[in-house]
Amino acid sequence: MKEAMFYEKLKDGSVKCNLCRRHCIIPKGSSGICNVRKNINGKLYSTVYGINTGLSIDPIEKKPFFHFLPGEKVLSFGTVGCNWKCKFCQNWETSQSKEVFGKNIPPEEIIDIAKKNKINIIGYTYNEPTIFYEYMYDTSILARNAGLRNVMVTNGYIEKEPLKKLKMDAAVIDLKTFNERAYLELSGGIILDEILDSIKNFKKYVPWIEITFLAVPGWTSEEDVRQFVVWVKENLGKKTPVHFIRFFPAYKMLDTPDTKIEFLESAYNIAKEEGLEYVYLGNVPPNPRENTYCPKCGKLLIKRIGYHIEKMFKDGKCECGEKIPGVWK
Repeated sequence: MKEAMFYEKLKDGSVKCNLCRRHCIIPKGSSGICNVRKNINGKLYSTVYGINTGLSIDPIEKKPFFHFLPGEKVLSFGTVGCNWKCKFCQNWETSQSKEVFGKNIPPEEIIDIAKKNKINIIGYTYNEPTIFYEYMYDTSILARNAGLRNVMVTNGYIEKEPLKKLKMDAAVIDLKTFNERAYLELSGGIILDEILDSIKNFKKYVPWIEITFLAVPGWTSEEDVRQFVVWVKENLGKKTPVHFIRFFPAYKMLDTPDTKIEFLESAYNIAKEEGLEYVYLGNVPPNPRENTYCPKCGKLLIKRIGYHIEKMFKDGKCECGEKIPGVWK
């Protein structure tokens, strides 16, 4: 347990958490909506500091990062808790838990494990890393001092000042479709415009970002896709990698079917028609839409089979001279 950052004390003994866009007002003895930031005698504490629910070595493509050090391994971890209440959460056993559980692994030990296994990237993921901010922050400083990179997979609901202080090297922001109704009803009262404003902060303060878009059957239309693509082009730029992700039934949406591959193909085509240069499909069988092609000459630059890379271009440039955006070394 560790005293939290980014909160203010109120006169009645409650506290206001200023870490994410929820801004929970938390009375004494209670926790915020994330279940892991608790008011103890008028001070806010992180109850998951150093408590790890799973430390794994993953391919960076699993996050999914396609333009950030492809082929590298990342030491990934998470805790319990989340500031969202998504009905389709794949990791609901940890993200929605009201009890803290896991193994005590302090930041120093995480860095030691990374060095021992010759891993150069620390990944904050599995549940929403914003809610274990202090754990992530302390680990990221040690990682940076050791010459390691830091990446996070996030719903994007973090406030600007905590994000700036964090100094991540890269982030994947997971969008849960692109309409207000879906966010309000499926993710626990989330405001879409607030997420989009946060993504602009990521673009400003994080050197590299990629965006995923979850296509939920019955909730995501082709018009949603088009509006999303136009927004990305206008606010993040046409060179921002976008991943259209297939939905699988989970948690409270077990009766919702998988996303049809045909819908994802349609989303891909819409994105390309609107001018996005790096568009991918995710959670699909081996598919050429997982590959990276040069937007200028069409040459295959990175061939992916699932998380495995079979072909990789060099030096961040295509043979035709086109510079490919990303972090390549």
